[in-house]
Amino acid sequence: MSKTIKIDSLAKEITEALENYADDISETVEEVANEVGKEAVDEIKQTSPKKRGNYAKGWKLKKDKLGKEKYCVKIHNKTDYQLTHLLEFGHATRNGKRTKAIPHIRPVEQKYSEKYEQELKRKIGGMK
Repeated sequence: MSKTIKIDSLAKEITEALENYADDISETVEEVANEVGKEAVDEIKQTSPKKRGNYAKGWKLKKDKLGKEKYCVKIHNKTDYQLTHLLEFGHATRNGKRTKAIPHIRPVEQKYSEKYEQELKRKIGGMK
């Protein structure tokens, strides 16, 4: 189905179409970021060290809308944020030795970064 427009209003029509497309993309990005973020939080809770249990339970998802076109999802440990770096990379002890690193954040980050990208490509590619 084609729409006939005058040449004078061509720029206006193109601008409106691009704005509608940008709004659709923004909604899709927000939706995919929330879905993948929730999955990542669930997995990082499972893979985190559970010596006391509080550390693994502290992982939360924080959603930030930065203006109309920017959306940010952050995963952080709300209760024991001080331990994340120490556990991920190891640290020196009082007697001069080092603790063993327990990498549990980076593998989840890499896995879900790739999944986020694939889901976006799939959903945006299907919007054509």
